Amino acid sequence: MSAPQRVVLVTGSTTGIGEASAKLFAASGDAVMITGTKPRAGQKVVGDIKAAGGTADFIEMDLRKPGAPAALIDAIVQRLGRLDVLVNNAGILCAGNALDTTDEQWRDIMAVNVDALFFASRAAVKVMLRQGKGAIVNIASEWGLNGETGYVAYCTSKGAVVQMTRCMALDHAQHNIRVNAICPGEVHTQMVEDLLIKAFGDLEKGLKTLSGGIPMRRVASPIEIARCVRFLASDEASYVTGTTLAVDGGNDATGGPYP
Repeated sequence: MSAPQRVVLVTGSTTGIGEASAKLFAASGDAVMITGTKPRAGQKVVGDIKAAGGTADFIEMDLRKPGAPAALIDAIVQRLGRLDVLVNNAGILCAGNALDTTDEQWRDIMAVNVDALFFASRAAVKVMLRQGKGAIVNIASEWGLNGETGYVAYCTSKGAVVQMTRCMALDHAQHNIRVNAICPGEVHTQMVEDLLIKAFGDLEKGLKTLSGGIPMRRVASPIEIARCVRFLASDEASYVTGTTLAVDGGNDATGGPYP
């Protein structure tokens, strides 16, 4: 097997969009680092990648802990010698308006969705500056562009990701480091399944109801988001930085709920 093309870190890559992205990068010949808080799930993803002929490893890491994001970047560079692509995918969700959201929930969402992303990106930029090149792809959300009732903490955190993406892209455009964001709409992940079952009591009923409000009349699969992540991280997007790509079945093009 030829040497890996690039070293890629995908945070929160034991399930959903992160898992799909990691597998897609590995299928393209990249060496992929899997990370998350669930070792069994992480090792399964690594096993799947290796069984398909790819290169992957797993580091267990809770990015909420002080110093963890920087330590993760350091560990990858020590193991693999470089870091070419960082995909900031790790994220959590909680429902609630301002009155319903506890202090702990607010701080937890900001710690994972905003703080960890910033600290990991800052550490990655230091490495990429030495290398003279790099790409960062942040997983934001369509709710970071438009908002949603009943999810004030999550929407605020994803709005921060969008703005952080723009600012870091401008700061490092002349350093050959590109920073972009994907803003997914509704994606069929375990997180969405859990929400639909809680809301409707039945997954199929929930998916049908959710799909009815999307112009394309369906939710996305994780691989559809992953393909866009891979594009923004590739040289095919060499003149793309500071963008927020909505991958949402047309939701962002509407003026409100689709009939």
